Amino acid sequence: LRSQPLFHHQYPPHRPTMPRPATKADPQKQLMIKVKACQRLIKEAAYYEKETKENEEQLQKMKDEQKDPYDIKKFEEVLGESQMMIPESIGRRDKALDDLRDFVSVLEKDEAENNDLMTCEWMVEAKKLAPSEKETSEEGEDVAITAVDGLAEGEAF
Repeated sequence: LRSQPLFHHQYPPHRPTMPRPATKADPQKQLMIKVKACQRLIKEAAYYEKETKENEEQLQKMKDEQKDPYDIKKFEEVLGESQMMIPESIGRRDKALDDLRDFVSVLEKDEAENNDLMTCEWMVEAKKLAPSEKETSEEGEDVAITAVDGLAEGEAF
């Protein structure tokens, strides 16, 4: 009787692996990856919105030309699928932009002395794609906020 399985000799012996030394990930490379992901997701969301608009126009054209009801029904299904993808793609885009914004905020605190990182093309692009709340509030300071608390119903301000 055999105590070892058949073909045991074909498997390599177990070799313990040495743990890799902990290395700090390159923040500029991480930033580049996050920026490119955001750019791709922005394009994707815009594409789905454009595709939906084009499909709506095509569907209306098919109805106006009184095309085959089966074809119209199938095209409505295609349109419905396009419309379902819009909220998903916008959600992924917004999540990626929030992640990028948070990552830039952390880098500005932790890597403030790293002038190469703070001025690299990816940092510039990241700040364009996902400006911090501070930057967006500075840009929108020309809008005045009108308090309407004390107005009665129908009263003009």
